[in-house]
Amino acid sequence: MLTLEQLREKSAARLVGLHPVLAAGANVLIQQSHARGVPIVITQGLRTIAEQNALYAQGRSKPGPIVTNAKGGTSYHNYGLAFDFALLLPNGTSLSWDINRDGDKDKTADWQEVVQEAKRLVLEWGGDWTSFKDYSHLQMTFGLTIDQLRAGKRPTTDQAKEALKKITGGDDQVNKDVTVTINLNGRKLTDGVLDTGTTYVPIRALAEALGAKVTYDAVTKTVNVVKE
Repeated sequence: MLTLEQLREKSAARLVGLHPVLAAGANVLIQQSHARGVPIVITQGLRTIAEQNALYAQGRSKPGPIVTNAKGGTSYHNYGLAFDFALLLPNGTSLSWDINRDGDKDKTADWQEVVQEAKRLVLEWGGDWTSFKDYSHLQMTFGLTIDQLRAGKRPTTDQAKEALKKITGGDDQVNKDVTVTINLNGRKLTDGVLDTGTTYVPIRALAEALGAKVTYDAVTKTVNVVKE
């Protein structure tokens, strides 16, 4: 399986243009899914009105199956409040939309494991819809309707802060005040910053790249990287 940093790199371009809360949610979802042994890739983020209309035309005036009932301006994708995901297969390049696949052999479908983590982040899943199920789709509406968004209304700062707290576990921004020491085989490499759900990621990626293990001492605020 690819490292967490590699997974995030695969999805980075699709997070551009998303509302910051949705971008944070996507990153945490990638992280939490990876921790469960289920690598995912974000396949769609912000979608322009033209792109939405072209997608709507598929299966209607253009070849292909119908994949959406939303015309341009009527999807939360058009306002950066939704993203889609897919499972990344073991070869590190191919994607799967098989909602029954159990690649980690834990007797729970990988897709459902991702959905469980998404719902913990207070994301709405398109698979729960009754009229048109969209199993890849995750969104956060902030209580806003499409008509309100089309009229120019957007999530308030307070709404965004509250949602971000739920995603990050209480913090609405990276805490850069907590300095930690990074050791390799007992020797200091550098100073770093540790914050819930975010800043330990490059440390973990470094450890995996070195074939090492990471532990954190909360008392001394020290990250220990040990390579055997």
